[in-house]
Amino acid sequence: MTSPTVILRRLDLSRAATDLSVAAEVRALLRRGAVPDRLVREGARAILASVKAGGDASVREANVRFGGGRTDGSLLVSKAEMAAARDALPPRIRAGLEQMIANIRRFAETQLPETRTTTMLPGVEIERRWVPLSRVGVYAPGGSAAYPSSLLMGVVPAKVAGVGTIVVASPADAEGGLNQTLLGAAGLVGVDVFIVAGGAQAIGAMAYGLPDAGVAPVDRIVGPGNSWVTAAKLEVFGECGIDLPAGPSEVMVVADGTADAVHVAADMLSQAEHGPDSPALLVTWDESFATAVEAELARQLATAARRDILERSLGKGALIVVAPGRDAALDFVNNYAPEHLSVVVDDVEEAVAQLRNAGSLFVGPYAPESAGDYASGANHVLPTGGLARSCGALSTEDYGKFVQVQRITREGLAAIRDSVESIAEAEGLIAHKRAVEVRFGEAES
Repeated sequence: MTSPTVILRRLDLSRAATDLSVAAEVRALLRRGAVPDRLVREGARAILASVKAGGDASVREANVRFGGGRTDGSLLVSKAEMAAARDALPPRIRAGLEQMIANIRRFAETQLPETRTTTMLPGVEIERRWVPLSRVGVYAPGGSAAYPSSLLMGVVPAKVAGVGTIVVASPADAEGGLNQTLLGAAGLVGVDVFIVAGGAQAIGAMAYGLPDAGVAPVDRIVGPGNSWVTAAKLEVFGECGIDLPAGPSEVMVVADGTADAVHVAADMLSQAEHGPDSPALLVTWDESFATAVEAELARQLATAARRDILERSLGKGALIVVAPGRDAALDFVNNYAPEHLSVVVDDVEEAVAQLRNAGSLFVGPYAPESAGDYASGANHVLPTGGLARSCGALSTEDYGKFVQVQRITREGLAAIRDSVESIAEAEGLIAHKRAVEVRFGEAES
């Protein structure tokens, strides 16, 4: 096989002020979004309507039509099967999963919210009570590319939060088999219900339940997935909660000449491995370093496994953004709001202090994004498509809610009575005003 030549597409930010095409490309990158296109949304909506009306049978039919079901049509994995897969895990893999579980749990425990009570004034007390959700659904990508790591990222914080019942949905492969490492991971963390289904039908099974199998609907669905999973999560929102819509995985490396081109190229290739819809961006203000990264990509590609896939991915999803300087580069990063952000620059902590929009930051030359995918303990379910401007990583807080508890005495109501009555009257809500007056024997009969 011939040695590859890698020349990545470049975007020169200094031209954005004078070149309309460059300005348009920058705008498209910054407002790319994580929501699937209209046709996928419509297709997911139709599948969900069928599942809502037809229950278990419709999920089976969708599994046959779109893939993801077992050959015998069964929708549930027994706890005994999960336990058997757990016990059959090779020692090295089990040890890795157990370290991953321990680290995720340790970090998730730091995120447990507290119940707090505030006395507003004598006789008016408000409690903000943390309550874990009763039932949570976790989507774990499966099939030809199963991700036990994503199952753990979704389940372990739910355990820490105190969720009552945890339901996992994940598809079988094209032959109807289930990934044994994924099943073993489910056995390690004690998943309560495991549904074998993928795509929109899996989301429907969790959102609406499986009546024949005795599986009740969940209160919230979390976890990453493809565009059909994302579209389905958006469609069921309102009937149950969701964490966030997650588009294709994305990585950005912001680096200068102090970085190692070998490391940066390896990080970009690890992202390209996800597929051509997963962008890998290098942001730098050093053009010679960008050229060095291209040369290193070519060198690593020459002996890489899955070289054809990596080359196609780089050709479609990779980009070098050349900024006129450090501040302009960091501004672009904040505006892009990447899912994963590697920061390898001089005065790195100063740069990190300026970076506010990213799902997860990886700081310094020995913090590859893959470390966060598996073993650091940080959650790898992250906002994509620019949603890091307003959302953060999946966390323990996502598995519960706060309930407001208001305790008001007669003395306390008297102290706020005039405010309640006057504002209610100003809004024309006279019954609201009278609800206070009657407690002091002054309302009209």
